[in-house]
Amino acid sequence: MTRAPRTIALLGHPVAHSISPRFQQAALDALGIDARYEAWDTPPEQLAAHIERFRSGDLLGGNVTVPHKVAAMRYIDRPDAMVERVGALNTIVNRDGLLHATNTDVAGITGALREAGVEARGADVVLIGAGGAARAVVVAMRMAGAARLTIANRTAANGHALVEVGGPDLDMRYAPLDVQDATFRQAVSGARIVIQSTSVGMAHGPDESGTPVPAELFSPGQVAFDLVYVPEETPFLRAASAAGATTVGGLMMLIHQGAEAFRLWLGADPPIEVMVKAARQALAERG
Repeated sequence: MTRAPRTIALLGHPVAHSISPRFQQAALDALGIDARYEAWDTPPEQLAAHIERFRSGDLLGGNVTVPHKVAAMRYIDRPDAMVERVGALNTIVNRDGLLHATNTDVAGITGALREAGVEARGADVVLIGAGGAARAVVVAMRMAGAARLTIANRTAANGHALVEVGGPDLDMRYAPLDVQDATFRQAVSGARIVIQSTSVGMAHGPDESGTPVPAELFSPGQVAFDLVYVPEETPFLRAASAAGATTVGGLMMLIHQGAEAFRLWLGADPPIEVMVKAARQALAERG
């Protein structure tokens, strides 16, 4: 009897827009692995049932995306230290019916910076935004040995709360996200790396033509990293590039976090170049 392909699933709501199935399936096919990567639209009331399906022998595990990265933690048997640090998970691995979880967003952030030749050790870093993705950035910068991390956010309470995620070995500060504010302007102008983690500039988002940092605040020698990957070149990255700064797009973070999850499910290194090609093709088809 021919064995049915094993399955890896992405849980989110909505989830049809995700390009993860395209680049993950391309990697599976390139390595000749008999498995399929599926997107399961998962309203909150179905989250527990869908995660329970991961215990099945034909499920290798899966990814968890918005809005379930925190809620999913309660259904996991073995969350690792990274989940505890970030306060959210994005990857589940089925090991003989026990569900292990980690957060590969941190690996995605560090992998994208490493590929771009950016060194965060000893750097002054500004982080725009204080949402879920920002928590992974804080952990990544702490692990990378950044010297100082300034959280710039419009809501002061959320910004100060994120400051608490840092440890004693990372100097954490808060600045209002306001281009007219002197503290914000000074933090950005003095930073080696500026990381944008909000939805500003995202295609079809509430402010797709906007950037939280205008070109006038950037300078040559700085690095601008946008976690948004649609479009690949966001208004934030265009502003930084116009000022001569180095830019890093969010697509490589997405690819590297997916690659780390792939290694955990299958014990094999995925072909990164195949994943990138498939991801860009998926984005191009959307126009």
